[in-house]
Amino acid sequence: MVYHFRVHKEKNGYWAECIEIEGCNTQGDSLENLKANTAEALNLHLSEPENSSVIFPNPKKKPNGQNLFAVKVDPRVAMAMRIRQERLKLGLTQRKTATLLGINHVSAYQKFESSKTCNPGLEMLVRLKKVFPGLAVDELL
Repeated sequence: MVYHFRVHKEKNGYWAECIEIEGCNTQGDSLENLKANTAEALNLHLSEPENSSVIFPNPKKKPNGQNLFAVKVDPRVAMAMRIRQERLKLGLTQRKTATLLGINHVSAYQKFESSKTCNPGLEMLVRLKKVFPGLAVDELL
């Protein structure tokens, strides 16, 4: 999953804004520093708490404009975000989702909505895809 940032030059450095996600901005003294900061800012921005109801827009495939560069989302952040968003789109609670996935304790499910602990195995990916048909696993990698 890749989002895009527009770079702006200032007198004492640079700043960048994500063109898909309003409010996701950062700055840096050099272009190299700015690019590192954009990855950190993007991953932090997308790492919403598990009780968040924010649904972020999908990245644009081929954005238009100048001074743009692509920033890859950490796979754990992308997976946790997409699982949470798919659950919210279907209007499911975490408890109901855990039940649909065959998970006995909601706390065991919640790890899939946290970027710190999201790392489903192959069998769980198959179950997640059945519950969330809109979850495009290949776009996350």
